[in-house]
Amino acid sequence: MAQTQPGTVKIDGRKRRWHQHKVDRRNELVDGTLEAIRTRGRDVSMDEIAAEIGVSKTVLYRYFVDKNDLTTAVMMRFAQTTLIPNMAAALSAKSDGFELTREIIRVYVETVAAEPEIYPFVFANSSAGKQKVVADSERIIAGMLAVVLRRRMHEAGMDTKGVEPWAYLIVGGVQLATHSWMSHRRMSSDELIDYLTMLSWSALRGIVEVGGSLETFINQPHPSPVVPPMLD
Repeated sequence: MAQTQPGTVKIDGRKRRWHQHKVDRRNELVDGTLEAIRTRGRDVSMDEIAAEIGVSKTVLYRYFVDKNDLTTAVMMRFAQTTLIPNMAAALSAKSDGFELTREIIRVYVETVAAEPEIYPFVFANSSAGKQKVVADSERIIAGMLAVVLRRRMHEAGMDTKGVEPWAYLIVGGVQLATHSWMSHRRMSSDELIDYLTMLSWSALRGIVEVGGSLETFINQPHPSPVVPPMLD
C-alpha cells in the first residue's frame, strides 16, 4: 500500500475542487456586478446588483465581506481582464517614437473612457483594498513600460539608470490626468490624448538628447525656453 513520503503534504482533491468552485463563483458574481454597473450606473446598490445578477443579497455577502470588498474585486477583475492586457498590447506595438508614445496613452485613456460608469464606481471606494489594486496595476503597467524603454535605450547605447522613475512618472501622470478628466470632461478624449502626448514626447526627446545620462543633463546649460513671437 502506497504511503505518503515524509515531508510531503497530501492534497485533498475535494478541498481543491471546492476552492476552485468558490473562485469561479466569485468571478461570476464580479462579472455580473460589472454588467449591473454598466446597466444601472455608478450609484448602483447591493440590492440592485443582486437583482441584476439574479441572486439574493445574502449570496453576495457569502462571497464578499461588504460593498468595498466587492468594489475591490471589480477593480481587480477590470485590471486583469481589460486594462493590463490592453496596455500590454499597446506596449508590444511595432510602431516607434511619437506614434508609439501616443498609442500607449491613447489605449489607456480610451480603455478607461469606454467604462464611464465602472471607473467612477471603483474610485468612489476609498478602501485600502482598492488602493492596493490600483497601485498593483500601476506597478505592472510601469514595469512593462520600463522594459520597453530599457530595451530600446540599451539598443541605442544609452544610459538606462533612470528608466524606472521615468516609467512611473509617465504612468502616474497619465493615470491622474485621466482620472481628473473623467470627473470633469472639459475637452475631448482626443485633445486629452494629444496634450498628454505633447508632454510625454517632449520629455522623452529631452532624455534621448542627453543619451539618458544624468551627468550630461546636469552639466549642460539650462537656458529658459525661447517663447515664440505672438501670432497676429
